[in-house]
Amino acid sequence: MRVRRIKAMVVKEVLQVWRDPRSLIIALLLPFTQMFLFGYGINLDLKHLPICTFDREGSQFSQDLLKRFQASLYFAIAENVKTYPQLAAAIDRGDCQAGIVIPPDFSERLNDTGSTSVQAILDGTDDNTANIALGYAATVVTGYSNDVRISALARQGRALQQVLPLAVQSRVWFNEDLESRNFIVPGLVAVILALVGAQLTALTISREWERGTMELLVSTPVTSTEVMVGKLIPYLVLGWLDAAFCLIVAALWFDVPFRGTFATLFLTTTLFLIVVLGIGYLFSVLIHSQIGASQIALVATLLPAMLLSGYVFPIDQMPAFIQKVTYLIYARYYVTIIKAIFLKGAGIADLLAPILFLAIYALAVVALAARAFRKRLA
Repeated sequence: MRVRRIKAMVVKEVLQVWRDPRSLIIALLLPFTQMFLFGYGINLDLKHLPICTFDREGSQFSQDLLKRFQASLYFAIAENVKTYPQLAAAIDRGDCQAGIVIPPDFSERLNDTGSTSVQAILDGTDDNTANIALGYAATVVTGYSNDVRISALARQGRALQQVLPLAVQSRVWFNEDLESRNFIVPGLVAVILALVGAQLTALTISREWERGTMELLVSTPVTSTEVMVGKLIPYLVLGWLDAAFCLIVAALWFDVPFRGTFATLFLTTTLFLIVVLGIGYLFSVLIHSQIGASQIALVATLLPAMLLSGYVFPIDQMPAFIQKVTYLIYARYYVTIIKAIFLKGAGIADLLAPILFLAIYALAVVALAARAFRKRLA
């Protein structure tokens, strides 16, 4: 390869990008919009869930329990109903996602037997929210139950140790506040880079075919490898700029803790960019239509990066066959890497396995792309 030829191809591609508004929009506007839309739009922390209450007793004990729900960060009492039909109608209208029903003998059974029950009616149209709301409600009721038992035993002069002989002291590492944004936003960087990188390079060779400039390119002494390198370098630089923007927004705007090193981040991000740029270039070589190459690149990058990389859905909760399929998804390795760099402060030695897989993927994609492009018109 000759540097002068590669430099000429770089200049040519930079001019192509500058004159193509679509490429500029993809490179500059898409990361900005996606970062903020997904950063604010995807939130797995369920807080202030609207609930309706039906207190059939109206005692001090039942009101104390309802105050626990009101004081909880996870619930907000939207309405206090007087009948079951009113409760059902409120859930049907979507005014509340759960209903808490306190039986008429709540305090009596609590005083006589030391145990009672509370009914929780859940809107199961969203099973994930319903399951989480049920867990939150059980936590509130359990906390209230323990306080009632402690108060009862204290009045009897019995020691607190008889109530809680064993206690769990939990400590959360890496994401101390259990904020879903802290692992969603770093993974979002992988999705954006995959989408932007593949979309940009999917237009490179197909643009030459559609504009009729492939004959001029074939007639030049530039080799196929020099064409590929010269065309990918400008997009690699754009990818670095987009990655820097996304990472700055993640750390400074969304307050995601960054505990790793910039050297590890730069190395792994470069490997990932080579993969996505090579995939886009490969589709551009195989498909002579800009629209066709762009659509295929979109399907091949966005969907796997969103669904099978562990970005949104935990891989260990997927069916066994799908878990094996995820090893073929390059975004899986970068999502693992970037989350570990941000939250755990992991270095290269800690990430050898995913970095090795990503490097193998990069070599394979570049080899396929270089082999696919031939300087001929047929």
